[in-house]
Amino acid sequence: MTEEPEQRPIIIKKIKKNHGGHGGAWKVAYADFVTAMMALFIVLWIMGQDQDVLEAVASYFKDPIGFSNKSSQFLNGRNKNIINPNTTDAKQLKEDEKKKLKKMSSEMMSELENDTGFKKLLDQVEVKIVKEGLRIELIDSESDLFFKIGTSTLNSKAELFLEKIGKRLAKLPNKIVVEGHTDSRPFVGSGAGYSNFELSTERANSARRALFKGGLPEEQFEEVRGYADRILKDPNDPFDAINRRISIIIKFINNNDETNPLPEIMN
Repeated sequence: MTEEPEQRPIIIKKIKKNHGGHGGAWKVAYADFVTAMMALFIVLWIMGQDQDVLEAVASYFKDPIGFSNKSSQFLNGRNKNIINPNTTDAKQLKEDEKKKLKKMSSEMMSELENDTGFKKLLDQVEVKIVKEGLRIELIDSESDLFFKIGTSTLNSKAELFLEKIGKRLAKLPNKIVVEGHTDSRPFVGSGAGYSNFELSTERANSARRALFKGGLPEEQFEEVRGYADRILKDPNDPFDAINRRISIIIKFINNNDETNPLPEIMN
């Protein structure tokens, strides 16, 4: 018998052509591009937000775990209700600082009260917590003036009084602002020449020098302000002596709501 040829399996080879030789690398590059674009738009969005949003975002990246534990939401409505994990701590620190400043002022006033030379002057001193910090205000009266009328020269008792205050404030780490205020009595040729603005600023500087002489370091002074008669203590009587005063502000170290340096008008 004639043997049949051996049956061999037919093998088909398919050659896969590589178009351009890139394979799937383009997908990785595209994913990186999309990620970069997303990051760019997030940064642009953040840059367009207000300070509260910026602080909230910064707090998240500083402590993402603590942020999520302390916050139930990030944005609400039009980004107005931002929950900042540091808000509660900052408020508590400010309240603690208020208590310390009040205690310090109480001790200072008691110390000055025990000095018979200053006892009468204490009736012309007002101490109050304001937005910026603790304000100590020295107010003129018709019978007892801190400055000679129309000048920035402190009388000897007032200068010594400020030196005593400076010695006490030197123990604090807080920055100090000194303000000068006048009544509305105008100078001849006010505006073009010497005016209540110059007078109030020079009086504030005289008070600053007395505080410095008492031991308050120069670097602790943050600002000297002269308001002339723009913030009257008694608007109903702009010529009243109580409108002439010096304000010493011990600024809060922890102050998150300081938006307006203008002092409040006290009733």
